[in-house]
Amino acid sequence: MSKQLPQRPTGAFIGASWAALFVGAGTFLIGLWNSTMQLNERGYYFTLLMYGLFAAVSLQKSVRDRLEGVKVTGIYFALCWVSLLLSVLLLTVGLWNATLAQSEKGFYAMSFVLSLFAAVAVQKNVRDVALSEDPKDLYVDSGKE
Repeated sequence: MSKQLPQRPTGAFIGASWAALFVGAGTFLIGLWNSTMQLNERGYYFTLLMYGLFAAVSLQKSVRDRLEGVKVTGIYFALCWVSLLLSVLLLTVGLWNATLAQSEKGFYAMSFVLSLFAAVAVQKNVRDVALSEDPKDLYVDSGKE
C-alpha cells in the first residue's frame, strides 16, 4: 500500500497564509513599537510572539511527522504542546494584568492568535510544496552525496 502525497496547495492559499502571517505579526509588532509600554514590557510581549510562533510551527511539524510515519519522541511532542499552551497562557496573564484599554488587549490577543494560525498554515504549505516537487527531498538529508 503506497502513501498518498498531499496535493500542492493553491497559490491563493499560499499567498493568503503568508499575508495572514505578515499582517498578524506585523500588526502585533507595530502595536508594540507604538505603545507607551516600558521597554521590558515590550520585550516580554515580543518574546512571547517569537516563542509562540516557534512552538506552533514545531507542533505542526511534529504532528505531520507522526502522520507520515516519521519518528517523533513523546517528550518532544509533549514539549511542543506545553510550549504552545504556555505561550498562550503567558500572553493571557500578561494582558489580563496589563494597564491597557480593553481594545488594546483585544488587538494584541487577536494579532497573536492570527500569527500562530498563519505560522502553522505557512509551515504546512512549505512542506506540501516540497513534497509535491520531490518527495525524497524532505526525508533524505544526510549531507553526503
